[in-house]
Formats: sequence, C-alpha cells, structure tokens
Amino acid sequence: MQDTIVAISTKLGVGAISIVRVSGAHAISLVNKVFRGKDLTKVKTHTINYGFINNGKEDLDEVLVTVMRAPKTFTREDVVEINCHGGIATTLSIFELLIEQGARKADRGEFTKRAFLNGRIDLTQAESVMDLIESKTESSRKVALSSLEGSLKKYIQSFRNKLKHVLANIEVNIDYPEYYDIEEVTKEELKEVITDLEKDLQNLVKKSEERQIIKNGIKTIIIGRPNVGKSSILNRFLKEDKAIVTDIEGTTRDIVEGSIIFDGIELSLIDTAGIRETDNLAEKIGVEKSLSLIDKANLIIVVLNSSEELTENDKFILDKVKDKNPIIVLNKNDLKPKLTKDKLDFKHVVSTNTNTLNGIDSLKEEIKNMFKLSEIKEDDYTYLANERQLSLAKQALKSLQDAKVSLEKDAPVDIIEVDLKEVFEILGSITGENYSEELLDELFANFCVGK
Repeated sequence: MQDTIVAISTKLGVGAISIVRVSGAHAISLVNKVFRGKDLTKVKTHTINYGFINNGKEDLDEVLVTVMRAPKTFTREDVVEINCHGGIATTLSIFELLIEQGARKADRGEFTKRAFLNGRIDLTQAESVMDLIESKTESSRKVALSSLEGSLKKYIQSFRNKLKHVLANIEVNIDYPEYYDIEEVTKEELKEVITDLEKDLQNLVKKSEERQIIKNGIKTIIIGRPNVGKSSILNRFLKEDKAIVTDIEGTTRDIVEGSIIFDGIELSLIDTAGIRETDNLAEKIGVEKSLSLIDKANLIIVVLNSSEELTENDKFILDKVKDKNPIIVLNKNDLKPKLTKDKLDFKHVVSTNTNTLNGIDSLKEEIKNMFKLSEIKEDDYTYLANERQLSLAKQALKSLQDAKVSLEKDAPVDIIEVDLKEVFEILGSITGENYSEELLDELFANFCVGK
C-alpha cells in the first residue's frame, strides 16, 4: 500500500490511444521526472496537461497527462493517467520508463483493491467493477452499474442498521435491568422484527438466485441421437452455419459452441455429438463428452425426430435427463408425425422444424417461460451478484431462522442475541466490513491488471 504503482489500463495492441495509470504518494512527482511540459507538481488537480514523455535522451511520445490529487480519486491516492498514442512499442516504453523511475508494476485489481482498503468503495462495489467490464448484455450491465452505484451496499446497510438497533436494546436490557426508563425488548417485539427481516432476506436470496442468469447466462446443451436435427437447431439459433449438417450419421464428433443474446440474456449453446452405440473411437469420445455435459448445463434440450418412433438410443437419452427438467423438442414437424407429445412424460415438450424461418419459435418461447425472462426486465437491479455474496446471505438467513426457532422455544434473550450477532457479522462480510487477506487476494486475482 505504500508503493507507487503503475499499469497499462487499456488493452495492449494497436489502437488510437493507450492509458498508463499511476497511483500512490509519489505518483505526481514520479511522472513529473519524465514529463516535458508544465511542472506537474504545481498544476491544479483534475487537469489535463499537454507535453511529451522524455527518457532523458529523447522524446518517447506526445501525450496528455491527467493529474488527480487525493482524496478525490478512484484510489483516494494521487493518481496520474498518461494518455499516449496506442501502440505496443510506445505504450511499453512509457510503462518501462516509469518502472525505472521507481514505480512498481501493479498487481491484478490493485487499483480497485486500494479503493476498497482506503474506504472509497465497499466489497460489493469492488466486485461490480469487474462485472461491469465483463458484462455482455444490457441487463448484466445494469445490474453491475446498480451495484457500483451502491444499491446493494445501501440495502445491506439498512438491514444491518435494523439489527444494530435491536442488538443495542438487548444489550441495554441485559446490562442495566434495574433502569425503568429504558425501552424493554419483549419477545413479541423480537418475533415481529425477526419475521420481517427473515422475509426481506428470503426475498433477496430468492430473487438473486433467479437472476443469476443475468450475469452468468444460460449454459445450454443440445443432445440427441444422430440426424435428429441438433446442429440445424444450433444454426437456426445463431443464424449462421456454425455446425456442419449432413445426412451422414456421426458428422458431429466434438462439441460445437456458439453464443447469442437472447431476450436480453446470453444463451451459450453447445451442440453435442449424436449419442449412440458406436465402434468409431473419435465418435465414441464425442458421445462420452456429450453425456458428461448434462450435469454442467443450466438447460438441456433433447432433440427427437417426430417422424420416427422412439428408438433405444432415444429412450437411453430420456432416461439420462429425466430428473433434469429438460425441454424435449419434437423436431421435423413438417414431416408426417409418428411421435407426439402425449407419448412423453415430460413437462416441457415443443414441436419444431428447421426448414421454415419461424420453425423454432415454439422452442424460444418455452425457454423464455421456463426462465421467466419477461420478469427480469424491471427497474430494480438490487441483486446479490455472485456466489460469494449469495452463499453469505444464505448463511445469514440460516442464523436468522435459528434465532426464530430459539424464540419460539422460549429461549433466553441472550441466547437469541448470539444468533442475531452472527447475522450482523455475516452481512458485514458481504460488504467487506469484515474480511480476510486471503479473501481479498482471491477476489482481486480475477481482475485485469490496470483496474
């Protein structure tokens, strides 16, 4: 934290502009050593200054240097950003020159880590920075931005404030029972507070679980025996010939992947090898890989040929997915049907073909309904954005429910207080009120360098 750090904040490559970012107590004086122009130590904060970066022998580049003085910066330290011409040689030469002057190469996510440790943002906001960078859909961008603006932080804080008030009253009642003018905490009042908090936290957890697809998308595998139209369905979704389609069985021997933005959510599609008994080694490996993906998918689409009766391979596949809530697709409905919905004991069954432009619309509608995609389009984007936050919220909910059980069993108030304190501490871990160095190292290791 005492070092002055430097990183290239833009993607290294050919481009119009690159940004080299410096943060720390000596950021301004360090850049000033190599800047030919105004004296940066005397310029006003939050100004852009024109000049050249010079290594003592020659100018390396014509630049614009932004000077931002603490504490009104991202890291709450002095920050300098050098806007140079984009290009690998130019950017690296400036970066290496600053290293020579005494700056240290920043670790992954170290700028955001410093922003957190210096109290500018909480842990939910820090995590949302990377979520915002990685967002692929409008919905995921809105969730990340909402969290970055502090909506989740405020929600957790309001929850903890309610607990803090209850805990403070319990402490006073326990420590000063002889005083008559203090507010007495009755078990009826505790029950009302705990019930309300439990309801709020349950709603947050439930909504967050349902909305995880906003960030993670829907990982979808398309399975079935050979020549039922799996690859054609993939191509129709992607609106391109991603997978090779032929009448020869076993054409797809390895997985074929593609992604689309589907009703505001990323749909990651995997077309798998046709599942059947085979002696071909390459095809056999493909079949085994297809089956291994079943447990990893959010959505399984099983494709059957509606113009044929169920085969033994079809029955084998249906048995493999019977507990996975799949969508069963009766494909090739433009041919005379031999297989109909009433012959299948599954909740989600649709009829499609890939010969007409709208042939898979029924499948698209079923996906929308299954994942309630229409409900996701709303203004409230206050969700627990990742597994860490969700796991902690579930732990807090469990402790809250333990307190409720203790209350119903007429346990002493100080016993109930233990569970409520645990809820308070766990919720603090979500926002970073309580944290370990190991957690921070793991969390920021997933960030890009320069952010």
